[in-house]
Amino acid sequence: MPNLSSVLISKLRTQRRIIILAADTFGGSVAVSGDTVVVGAIFEDSNATGVNGDQNNNNAIGSGAAYVFVRSGSNWSQQAYLKASNTRAVISFGGEVTISGDTAVVTTSLENSGATGVNGNQSDTSAFGAGAAYVFVRSGTNWSQQAYLKASNSEMDDAFGWSAAVSGDTIVLGANGEDSSARGVNGNQSNNNANNSGAAYVFTRQGTNWSQQAYLKASNAVRDESFGDSVALSGDTLLVGAIHEDSNATGVNGDQNNNNAFFSGAAYVFVRNGTNWSQQAYLKASNTDAGDLFGVSAALSGDAAVIGALHEASNGVGVDADQSDNSAANAGAAYIFRGLGNGPRLALTPDGSGGYILRLNGAPEVPYQVQRAPSVTGPWEILATNTAPISGLVEFSDINPPPAQAFYRTVQP
Repeated sequence: MPNLSSVLISKLRTQRRIIILAADTFGGSVAVSGDTVVVGAIFEDSNATGVNGDQNNNNAIGSGAAYVFVRSGSNWSQQAYLKASNTRAVISFGGEVTISGDTAVVTTSLENSGATGVNGNQSDTSAFGAGAAYVFVRSGTNWSQQAYLKASNSEMDDAFGWSAAVSGDTIVLGANGEDSSARGVNGNQSNNNANNSGAAYVFTRQGTNWSQQAYLKASNAVRDESFGDSVALSGDTLLVGAIHEDSNATGVNGDQNNNNAFFSGAAYVFVRNGTNWSQQAYLKASNTDAGDLFGVSAALSGDAAVIGALHEASNGVGVDADQSDNSAANAGAAYIFRGLGNGPRLALTPDGSGGYILRLNGAPEVPYQVQRAPSVTGPWEILATNTAPISGLVEFSDINPPPAQAFYRTVQP
């Protein structure tokens, strides 16, 4: 049997070259944070570099670009035009875009430098399809590039940056063509014994400096699984999809050690404590079937995850329909999981005036509701609903607590 992952990736790259003269494909990737939108256009052709360069030429066919739009009141306007700092033809900058507050990340999984790590040699062209990610930051209304990110084991055709997510000072980048046979967290990156098994890389920022924090692999990594095809990040919880994983398990933490459902797909949940990552869960569809490609897309918000299965075949409609039917080939489905991650951390401190200050370390841009009750069984009274800022820190003052005991909790509304 041919290496199907390689075939699919090569086919996509060929298609990109064929249609590259036809259109910029503006809107191929999109992201939003508050009043800011980022839009990718992988076939845009300017040879400009950096921020707000010359858009009025077509001297780098298929180099790609990203555009930043902002809203004032009900009016939208373009704020920035972003290009790679090492713009080249046919690298498709803008393949993935993601934004959190004033930090935007734009990737190109076809970038061809052999550099590794942060801010390496961008002028190298020895590793076609190694991939790269570019971090842009905003000060006021001005954008600038802050970092150029590469895999710590960058190699040809690894497709680093195939998927991307940012949350506060953390970025995760998927490389679904990476070839190591390592499993779990921070394993051996130096071999190529599992072609297209895939990997994900976590980077964190201290001040203005980025560094790699973790190298993640599937707990059952084997060749052609495409781990890293999708990623999602919310605070200290990370979700990674592997659309070509082959187990016939269903639900949460089933048997990973079989290959009885070819390309059914899986997703893996990782959590962070301090600076250390570990795998928390192995997720499969509740109606796992061969070829469903579960994990092709992923989203996280607080403790909730949504995972797409592009080729799921049920003819059901709406919510919780009949999953056992397979009469609608490639109809597709989405699955919602709850209870993921470490949960928000709520701290209670006396304010010195008879009240309390409640501090919650939550996920950036996620709404949280603070509730109070006279007993652990309720009834629960809503005190406040706040959306966590980019730092994740939410504070609330309870200046009139009950004279007897009180219990506090947070929920997502």
